[in-house]
Amino acid sequence: MSFQEKRAWVYAVIGLCVPVVYFAVIFVRAGGGDVTRTAYVVPMLVAIGGAVVLNIAAEVVAGIAAGREAGLKDERDRQIGRLGEYVGFYVMSVLALVPLGLAMGEAAHFWIAHTLYLAFVLAALASAVTKIVAYRRGL
Repeated sequence: MSFQEKRAWVYAVIGLCVPVVYFAVIFVRAGGGDVTRTAYVVPMLVAIGGAVVLNIAAEVVAGIAAGREAGLKDERDRQIGRLGEYVGFYVMSVLALVPLGLAMGEAAHFWIAHTLYLAFVLAALASAVTKIVAYRRGL
């Protein structure tokens, strides 16, 4: 397994686990009541910041563990990386229409923020899964 494939796996795991924890916190805080009245701003910022910090830390640890292999990228790695980023971009572009529509419809800020956050999460997961599949099945 190449270093870039390992990074895609780590990115996918972090991209899945952090939002699951975040949404669990929000639903627990709601306590069966109106979820739109839940204080979500600080937990969302912590989740976003935490995901960034975890990915940076994972990159550093993986880079140290891999040694010289960490900096090596061949043409296949670049193509797979590009494909994954394209897929993530298109997923984000399409899913961003949902919060845009909610904003135009004057929906609660809670729903606008969460659909936008979910669009980012799904775009990141789509990108990582695309890369993993390309590494496993070939480009």
